[in-house]
Amino acid sequence: MPGNNAQFDLGLVGLGVMGRNFILNLADHGYRVAGHDKDPAQTAALEREGSEDRVRSFTSVKEFTSVLRKPRAVMMLVPAGKPVDSVIADLLPELEPGDIIIDGGNSHFTDTNKRVTELGKNGIHLLGVGISGGVEGARKGPSIMPGGDRRAYARVQEMFEKASAHVNGEPCVIYLGTGSAGHYVKMIHNGIEYGLMQLIAESYDLLKRGGGLDDDELHEIYREWNHGVLNSYLVEITAHIFSQSDPKSSERLIDRILDEARQKGTGKWTSQDAMDIQVPVMTIDAAVAQRHMSALKDERIVAEQLLHGPERTIEGQAPSFVNRVHDALHFAFIVTFAQGMSQLSAASREYSYDLKLADIAKIWRGGCIIRAAMLDEIRNAWTRSKGLPNILLDRTFAEELDRTQAAAREVAALAVTHGIPVAALLGAVSYYDSYRSGWLPANLVQAQRDYFGSHTYERVDEKGSFHTQWQKLNN
Repeated sequence: MPGNNAQFDLGLVGLGVMGRNFILNLADHGYRVAGHDKDPAQTAALEREGSEDRVRSFTSVKEFTSVLRKPRAVMMLVPAGKPVDSVIADLLPELEPGDIIIDGGNSHFTDTNKRVTELGKNGIHLLGVGISGGVEGARKGPSIMPGGDRRAYARVQEMFEKASAHVNGEPCVIYLGTGSAGHYVKMIHNGIEYGLMQLIAESYDLLKRGGGLDDDELHEIYREWNHGVLNSYLVEITAHIFSQSDPKSSERLIDRILDEARQKGTGKWTSQDAMDIQVPVMTIDAAVAQRHMSALKDERIVAEQLLHGPERTIEGQAPSFVNRVHDALHFAFIVTFAQGMSQLSAASREYSYDLKLADIAKIWRGGCIIRAAMLDEIRNAWTRSKGLPNILLDRTFAEELDRTQAAAREVAALAVTHGIPVAALLGAVSYYDSYRSGWLPANLVQAQRDYFGSHTYERVDEKGSFHTQWQKLNN
């Protein structure tokens, strides 16, 4: 076992499964990593799993920081909020100017901005780093989204590049921008994730309750879909889920899982900030709302007996119905990515991040939860046109949306006709139709606001703000 004067390349606080796996990942690439956790069981677990010459764990913060080479780089993989501030408070007495703290959790970007400022007063750098890929990604290679001081990032750049996932030899990590850029990009990643998951869930509902398909059929459908334009991590695991048996019963596990979905906040944060910077993300908003709706289980059971609707079975639709659901899902996937990337573009201007959207699409191609084949074409769209405000304006995507929109409309109409909720799909169709409309009825909204609140309005034929005494004109 190395002595206390050993020089370790990185320190990591939080030795749960994610933390331990990321340490082991780095150790596999030749780095020496020290781990810290107040729980002796967690430090012991790391000692058992790690190699003696590359991994060591500590329960003492002082001993932990003493073995790190300078400038020290300490990464936190702890829950967002108070736990982050608690760890920082523990570390500060043992750090010195020039040292670096890396927040690898899902901190809200505004909290990251505050911590950057506060730690900067002590000469300590904070990197806000989004990490996606779950437990498997941490061990085998996640997508890593770093933001903060570029010079501080240089201290850990090589380590992150080697530990990240790789696609076609390219690491799924790149410096994104100053301040909270990394955490903001991860927030949008998770917002897109919410949208895609809800869309897949709605396609499942359409095929199960609408089309009457069983779990074996669903497994085969999603497995086949994953070999085409819908190729993605989420579609891949969906296929696997339908084939998983329940060890406690004779049924498939999916049929024994309660229909309530929880959230940790990042999807909600995406919607909240989209409203703040005035970016429409209708599909993501719907996905967040549907998680809230799923939590109303007791009310929904009562409502099912009291509120009536049409028969949910869609007669005589398979196999053509399956193909239409496939195309509708592909249409909605594109629109959801468009919404998230559009928000990133607006946020880059609003918060001075200077984000490169082609780079973001590049690092999302591997390791992360929303990795999908279409991210290559999304990257190409911004490579072709760096000032592109929305991928819907890219000719390649416009043609694909034109090809699939009929299926999206038909499936959405069938769902409404048969009482199957498809809030995210309807959000995608509404976003597409709103975005392609050169005129929207917002002129009436302006008139209404001016009528009841004297908020003024703008005219199509003259610049400036105008107000009308509406009631006087009507008398």
